[in-house]
Amino acid sequence: MKPAWEQLEKAFEGSKTAIIVDVDCTADKNKDLCSKYGVRGYPTIKYITGDTDPLGDSYDGGRDFDSLKAFADENLGPSCGPTNLDLCSDEQKETIAAYQAQDISELKAEIAAKEKEVADAEQYFKDEVQKLQNKYQELSAEKDEKVKAASVDSLLRAVVNAADAPAAKDEL
Repeated sequence: MKPAWEQLEKAFEGSKTAIIVDVDCTADKNKDLCSKYGVRGYPTIKYITGDTDPLGDSYDGGRDFDSLKAFADENLGPSCGPTNLDLCSDEQKETIAAYQAQDISELKAEIAAKEKEVADAEQYFKDEVQKLQNKYQELSAEKDEKVKAASVDSLLRAVVNAADAPAAKDEL
């Protein structure tokens, strides 16, 4: 992925609307920054625009240059929003106007509620996966005990094999 990222950095070199940055989160000097932005695994790609979370949203698309470039071209430049109404459709302008008519604290509460729904869904998923993992371990241990209890005694097998073997002939 590193070569594709470096190619993307070069493609946006000098851009007035987008900056492509590479941060090494394994370096001690960057640990606080990476923690602040919620980077837990590597490589993690985050992007920040006027309509993402202030700490950025995760990019989960392709890791090749063409996929990264297509995403950046579509999402990292100026986009529809209160400061770029000329880039909005009539429907988007109506939605923005409706939001602007609401109390900002109500809008923040709505965002917080949606973020909590997402966090709750993620936690539910993790909890259920953990239950499945626990059940898998339980079943695996149970199976191992049954296999061990049912395994054939090696002496029993030796006696049967010896009885089935053709009689050896002594020839000199």
